[in-house]
Amino acid sequence: MRYLATAAVLAGAGLASAYSVPANLQQIYNKHKTGTCQNKLQDGFSDGISGPGTSAYCGDIQGAIFLHSSANGGQYDNMDIDCDGANNSGGDCANDPSGQSMTAFMDTVKQYGISDLDANIHPYVVFGNSGSSPTFDPQQYGMQPLSVMAVVCNNQLFYGVWGDTNGDIATGEASISLAKLCFPNDGITGDNGHDQDDVLYIGFTGQDTVPGASAAWTASDTSTFEESIKGLGDRLVAKLSA
Repeated sequence: MRYLATAAVLAGAGLASAYSVPANLQQIYNKHKTGTCQNKLQDGFSDGISGPGTSAYCGDIQGAIFLHSSANGGQYDNMDIDCDGANNSGGDCANDPSGQSMTAFMDTVKQYGISDLDANIHPYVVFGNSGSSPTFDPQQYGMQPLSVMAVVCNNQLFYGVWGDTNGDIATGEASISLAKLCFPNDGITGDNGHDQDDVLYIGFTGQDTVPGASAAWTASDTSTFEESIKGLGDRLVAKLSA
């Protein structure tokens, strides 16, 4: 009864349960963290803290693109907070110093009945860079807007969608709802993220990566949306090999 009561409270609060990291994904995390990326699709980016030049979009995993840094013997990325889109100053995004009123794929997501992604509801990843040098467009390597992405954080697995791009050379950024899933006890706000470079962001290439109308885009809580993309995320992760 105690477990059921706790589960009911979590469901009512709109909190998604963490997913266990499957064995193949854990092998990938362990294998690629240290060392260097052999297939750098584009390097010269920054995690926003360590300075430019160490972070790269890496193509070492077939069918996927991930962020990797050569710093400190090899590491992944941090998780800065993005509040862009609908309701960009709502809730704990109120203190975001750089929030914008739209995401990169606002026009695309409108077909699913919403004006734009809501960072407080939709777990999305900021992936790709434009506006400064260097730039990187994941679509040139087969990623699709609003495709499912896998995020390994805090020894857990969560899914999000590719929902925005960065206007400078910074990498390692996600919506506030995704950051709260990953680090629920870290006091996440629009101006306070996760500084450690231990987050693995994986984008998937191909045409079968977009949840489309099957995702709960009009959901009022993160848990409902997260569960609606889990099936596709699980299938995509299962195809990966270290």
